[in-house]
Amino acid sequence: MKKLNVAIIGSGNIGTDLMIKILRNAQHLEMSVMVGIDPNSDGLARAARMGVATTHEGVQGLTRMAQFQHIDFVFDATSAGAHVKNDAFLRSIKPGIRLIDLTPAAIGPYCVPVVNLEQNLDQLNVNMVTCGGQATIPMVAAVSRVAKVHYAEIVASIASKSAGPGTRANIDEFTETTSRAIEVIGGAAKGKAIIVMNPAEPPLIMRDTVFVLSEAADQAQVEASIIEMAQAVQAYVPGYRLKQKVQFEEVRDLKIPGLGVFSGLKTSVFLEVEGAAHYLPAYAGNLDIMTSAAMATAERMALSMING
Repeated sequence: MKKLNVAIIGSGNIGTDLMIKILRNAQHLEMSVMVGIDPNSDGLARAARMGVATTHEGVQGLTRMAQFQHIDFVFDATSAGAHVKNDAFLRSIKPGIRLIDLTPAAIGPYCVPVVNLEQNLDQLNVNMVTCGGQATIPMVAAVSRVAKVHYAEIVASIASKSAGPGTRANIDEFTETTSRAIEVIGGAAKGKAIIVMNPAEPPLIMRDTVFVLSEAADQAQVEASIIEMAQAVQAYVPGYRLKQKVQFEEVRDLKIPGLGVFSGLKTSVFLEVEGAAHYLPAYAGNLDIMTSAAMATAERMALSMING
């Protein structure tokens, strides 16, 4: 089976977990190069042990490698600021290269595989939003395909230990990018995102709460749409699940800042995301859902390219 060559920029937790997923499970992707900036990083050492070419000279080092001319996809698992520079640099040398952005930089269109991947198969840069976005936007979209959504609010709670330097550096971008993607992809007129880093010991598995205010709708249809969407996400994130039954409340004259007074249906969805523990602990579902969504996106794009 033909495979397309990929490189990963960022040898931290996310990049290393993604590399292991590709090596173990990818059908249409060939892991070619791991790129870092710390020669002593565990990610680069692990890549070398697994037979993957490495460079500790960043994206510039990648472009000097013989393998670069054969790279079809680059996953960027660095930071929002770094991705802007990486995209510009790589595209100045190889304009047609495809970038899968795992930072909140959002140069390219937002992509949540179960919601809008098919519309973005030809994009040269797609943004995987955030961990909270990948977990919750499918639920907002599930409601919006049944009824018009006026407001959606998500709260992503992750273990503090699962938030590395990159995640912590991107907190402001997390809330802005996720809120915007709730509107653009999820279909909400107004979106809001909150992230909580829980320092509890032992570390807690990622939990997400989704509140959606929509026009009045058949509750059974909304619930069926949510369950169907959750099953679709589980196809590439097995640890993704509804924590409890979907809750509904009919509300009247509820004041929403910026939107005025609302009457309609409030839908509450409670999620849990357990990681596959390929490299990261099982509680780090927030990182696992990002790497799983990124690989699923690249796999589908690669299949499209292979089939012409």
